[in-house]
Amino acid sequence: MSPELYNWVLIPLLIFIARILDVSLGTIRVIFIAKGYKLIAPLLGFFEILIWLIAIRQVLENLTNIMSYFAFAGGFALGTYVGMVIEEKISIGKVLIRITTGKSPKQLAANLQKMGYAFTLNYGKGLDGKVTTLHSVINRHDIPKIAEIIKKTNPHAFYAIEDIRFAHETKHPLSPYKKKYKRHLKSSKK
Repeated sequence: MSPELYNWVLIPLLIFIARILDVSLGTIRVIFIAKGYKLIAPLLGFFEILIWLIAIRQVLENLTNIMSYFAFAGGFALGTYVGMVIEEKISIGKVLIRITTGKSPKQLAANLQKMGYAFTLNYGKGLDGKVTTLHSVINRHDIPKIAEIIKKTNPHAFYAIEDIRFAHETKHPLSPYKKKYKRHLKSSKK
């Protein structure tokens, strides 16, 4: 391999790949820290910094090679994106979803319950009158399923999703109240 090809193509390519790897690991590490994973986050941090040291060494050894700078910066940018995509795919943790509707919650609640989701109903007053808010703690990877139920049942409902670091789980919060809850839904028909 010619020295020009090595210096201007291979070294920048290796720097670019190393930066994609270390920044992706860094993005995932921060997410694991936020979720409270105390064992995996430091392990990811070890490999993240090891890869970063290898990449920065190559940049410092090739200070006259402008392509190394672009590879370093480009790898950082693409690594950030790749880390976000990976985090979205693994969908770890729990989220709180709040669904607010001015329409009767009966069908939405029935559909959620049929799919096995537990929730709490709160009645309140909004800008345009009476509203109902359903709160549910779900696994993050279930967001598309819940969103589909909402869109099919009540497409005008407002919903917001928040990350949760910890949630104490019980077998099924509605179990002892199922009959009472069903009676309440029947009586709240509008």
